[in-house]
Amino acid sequence: MQLTLTLPVLCAIPLAPLLGSAIAGLLGTKLGGNRIGHGACQFVTILGVMIAFVLSCNVLVQVMDGFYFNGTVYRWMQLGELNLDIGFLIDPLTATMMCVVTFVSLMVHIYTIGYMKGEEGYNRFFSYISLFTFAMLMLVMSNNLLQLFFGWEAVGVVSYLLIGFYFERQSAVFANMKAFLVNRVGDFGFILGIGLLLASTGSMNYDAIFAQNTALAAQVLPGTSWSLLTVACICLFIGAMGKSAQFPLHVWLPDSMEGPTPISALIHAATMVTAGIFMVARMSPLFELSDTALSFIVIIGSITALFMGFLGIVQNDIKRVVAYSTLSQLGYMTVALGVSAYPVAIFHLMTHAFFKALLFLAAGSVILGMHHEQDMRKMGGLWKYMPITCLMMLLGNLALIGTPFFSGFYSKDSIIEAVAASHIAGSGFAYFAVMASVFVTALYSFRLYFYVFHGKARWGHDSHAHDHHHDHAEQGDDHAHHGLAPGQKPHESPLVVTLPLILLAIPSVIIGFYTIEPMLFGQFFGDSIFVDISKHPAMVELAEEFHGPIAMAIHAFTSPVLLLVALGVLTAAIGYLWMPKLPAKFAETFAPIKKLLDNKYYLDDLNQAVFAKGLLWIGGVLWHRGDQKVIDGFLVNGSAHVVGRFAGVIRHLQSGYLYHYAFAMIAGLAVLLAWVLYAYLPFVR
Repeated sequence: MQLTLTLPVLCAIPLAPLLGSAIAGLLGTKLGGNRIGHGACQFVTILGVMIAFVLSCNVLVQVMDGFYFNGTVYRWMQLGELNLDIGFLIDPLTATMMCVVTFVSLMVHIYTIGYMKGEEGYNRFFSYISLFTFAMLMLVMSNNLLQLFFGWEAVGVVSYLLIGFYFERQSAVFANMKAFLVNRVGDFGFILGIGLLLASTGSMNYDAIFAQNTALAAQVLPGTSWSLLTVACICLFIGAMGKSAQFPLHVWLPDSMEGPTPISALIHAATMVTAGIFMVARMSPLFELSDTALSFIVIIGSITALFMGFLGIVQNDIKRVVAYSTLSQLGYMTVALGVSAYPVAIFHLMTHAFFKALLFLAAGSVILGMHHEQDMRKMGGLWKYMPITCLMMLLGNLALIGTPFFSGFYSKDSIIEAVAASHIAGSGFAYFAVMASVFVTALYSFRLYFYVFHGKARWGHDSHAHDHHHDHAEQGDDHAHHGLAPGQKPHESPLVVTLPLILLAIPSVIIGFYTIEPMLFGQFFGDSIFVDISKHPAMVELAEEFHGPIAMAIHAFTSPVLLLVALGVLTAAIGYLWMPKLPAKFAETFAPIKKLLDNKYYLDDLNQAVFAKGLLWIGGVLWHRGDQKVIDGFLVNGSAHVVGRFAGVIRHLQSGYLYHYAFAMIAGLAVLLAWVLYAYLPFVR
C-alpha cells in the first residue's frame, strides 16, 4: 500500500531519525540523566531509520510512476527580495539517494548492536549515527543551496563527533580535528561558489539558478576575463573535493579510521563522501556549460583514482586498505562526472555504497573475531573460523574489482567506456588512470583477502594481546589493536553482525544487473540530470554499444579490463599466498618508491606545514596583533581608558559645594543672555 506523498509524509523521512537521535541523546546519556537504557536507545534509533527507509522506498516507487515534488516546507527568513527557505525537491536523483542512505544506515544501526556491545558510549553512538542520517537526508532532499549547505555542514560536524568517538585517545582527537579542518578548506571554496551564484542570480533555489544558466555562462567575473560560471563551478567542486576526499584534500579520510568501524561504513560508503558526487550531479545544468570546469574535475578524479589506489597496496591495517579503496572509487565517480556521464557516476555511487559498506562491516567482523586486532600481518587462515565473514568479504571484493555479473562490474565498466568515448581535455590521462586502477584495485583487494583469510595463521603469539579493546580505549592508548592470546582462536561474529553483511551482499551482487538499463539507458533520471549530448556525447555512445546486461558481461571476457582484473588477482595470489617472501624483496629493490608510498607522497607533511603550521602562525598573528592589541588594547581597553580620562576630568565639576553650583548657574545665565542679546537685538551688533 502506497502512502500519498504529502508534505507531512516527506517531512517524516528526515525527522524520524532526528527524533530517535534526540531521544537517545537526551535521555540515554549523562546529559539527560541516563533515563533509558541500551535497549530503548537502539530501539528508537533503529525504528526511526527504518521508518525513513520504508518511506524512502515508497517515494522511489511513486517517483518511478511519475510523482515529483518541489516545494517549500517553511520560510526561514526574507531579506528584501531574497527568500531563504527550507524545502524539498523529490525526483529520481533524490529518491535514489534517499533509499541508498537509509538502507545502508539501517544496516549500520543493526550491526552496531553487536559491534559496540559493552561500550561506555553505546547510547551516544546510536544518537550520533541517527543524527548523521538526518543531516544526509536533509542534504539530498534540499531544493535550494541554503539547505544543501546546512546538510553539508551538519554531516561534517557529526562526522567530527563520530571520528573522535574515542576522545580519550590522542590519535582520535587528531583525526577528527584533521577531518574538520581539511573540510573547512574545501568548504571555503563551496561558500564562494554559492555566493557567486547568489550574487549573480539573486536566488538560492535550484530552479531559479538553473533557469539562468545560459545567462551565467555569458557573464565574466567582475574585474577579470574569466567566465563567471566556470569560476563558480570550480569553487563548488573544491567543496566536493573536501567532502568527497579528492586529491589533495583526501588526507583526512584514512585517518578517520580512528572511529569505530560502523561509522567507517556509514561515512565512507553511502553518506558523507558521496555528498560531493551528488552535489555535482545535482548541479549538472551548470557544469555542462563549462568544459574548463569539467576538465578540472576529470584530472582531479583521475589522480585520486590511480594514486590513492597505489597507497592501498602498502597498507597493513585492514580498515585503511578499505579506506584507500574508497578514495580510489570516489576518483572513478569524479571522472564519470567530468566526462558528463552523471548517471553513471550516480550508478557507481549506488553500487559502491552497498559493496563498500559490506567490505567495511566485514572488516569490522574480522576485527571482532580477532579480539580487535587490525594488523593483517597478524591474521591468516581465518576462513576456517569465520566462514560467513570470509564469504561476505569475497563477494564484496568481487564486486569491487568488477567481476562480470556483479554490481561493481556494470558501474565500473560503464565509467571506463564513458571515459573512452569522451573527447574532453584530460580524458586521455583519465582513461590511462582508470585502466591502471583496475589492476591496482584487484591487487590490493585480494592482497587483503589472501592475507586475512588464507595462508598460515599468524595470530595468537603475543601473551599480552588479549585485553579488551574497550579497556584499552579507556586507558587512552593510541594503538587500539590487540589480537588473540596464545591458545585463543578466532570466532565467527554473532548473527546481529553477520545479518547486515548478508543483506548488503545481496544488492552488491545483483542490483547492477537489474538497474543498469533503466538508470543509464532509460528515462529513469528524467530531467533531474542534464547532459548536453551535442557537446558531450559519451552517454549516447554508451547507449549505442549496450545490448543488455547479459551481453555486456559476456563481452567483458574478451576485453582488456577483465585481463587486468585477472592479473591483479594473480599477482596478489603469487605475492601473498604462494610466495609470501616476494613482496619483501620487491620492497627492498624499490625502496625509494616504497618509502614514498609509506609516507603517502608526503602530503600529510605538506598539509601539516602549510595548513596546520601556517594557520597556526596566522592565528598567532591575529591573536597577538588583532585580538590583544586592536580589539582588547585599542577598542575595549582603549575606549574604557578614554571614558575613564573623560570622567576624571569632568568629575571635578561635581565638587559638592553650593557656591560652586551657584557660580556655575550665574555664569551660564550670563552666557545665555549674551547670546540672546547678540542674536535678537541688532543694535548690540
